[in-house]
Amino acid sequence: MKPVLSLVDLHKSFGENHILKGINLAVQKGEVVSVVGSSGSGKSTLLRCINLLEWPSSGDILYHGDSVLAPGYKIPHYRNKVGMVFQQFNLFANLTVLQNCVVGQTKIGKKSKAEAEALAKEFLEKVGMEQYINAKPRQLSGGQQQRVAIARALCMQPDVLLFDEPTSALDPEMVGEVLKVITALAHTGLTMVVVTHEMAFARDVSDRVIFMDEGVIAVDGVPEKVFTNPENPRLREFLTRFLGIV
Repeated sequence: MKPVLSLVDLHKSFGENHILKGINLAVQKGEVVSVVGSSGSGKSTLLRCINLLEWPSSGDILYHGDSVLAPGYKIPHYRNKVGMVFQQFNLFANLTVLQNCVVGQTKIGKKSKAEAEALAKEFLEKVGMEQYINAKPRQLSGGQQQRVAIARALCMQPDVLLFDEPTSALDPEMVGEVLKVITALAHTGLTMVVVTHEMAFARDVSDRVIFMDEGVIAVDGVPEKVFTNPENPRLREFLTRFLGIV
């Protein structure tokens, strides 16, 4: 079976700064992959390249075996199917919670307003935000805004959902409520790639953990091996700093 997503010798530079240095990665349908590593290791750039918010300098990205970088490939279709949840929520400030979840469905997905609203309410209920449908983002806490952002991404019915440090902009007491939602999603069979500093989530919820270091994938393995028997010295140092173990 072809992977849902494959990255082949992916490089990304900003001027002289070589951020991604030959990334090879295959993500299977239904897999939850956590990406961990120090700040500046290339994690967020990797996600932004997958979603084509940044165009790779070289290499390829395959979606169900087809190159999304090939001339003539329908990139809007790909972006619909590979959703993204950002650190800073990125909600439309002038729209209500419900409108935030409807606008992409009607504008991009060409759904009727009634159909879009029904789906939006279904996903807002799943993330525990159905009672806030008429609120504006400024009336919500950070954790509530992030749950709306997750519902909005789910409304597009993505094949793959990318999370870029979804809890890093939250107050500590909000982190748990958002992780609970993401953990529940992980158990639904949705394919997920999660850049995170939440080591307990990476260890307990992921099928695979990737450790990035200086623009390369230094370790790619099952959580048990990555966390309990880290052979890579940089990974050992990273886990000691984060968890005080090893």
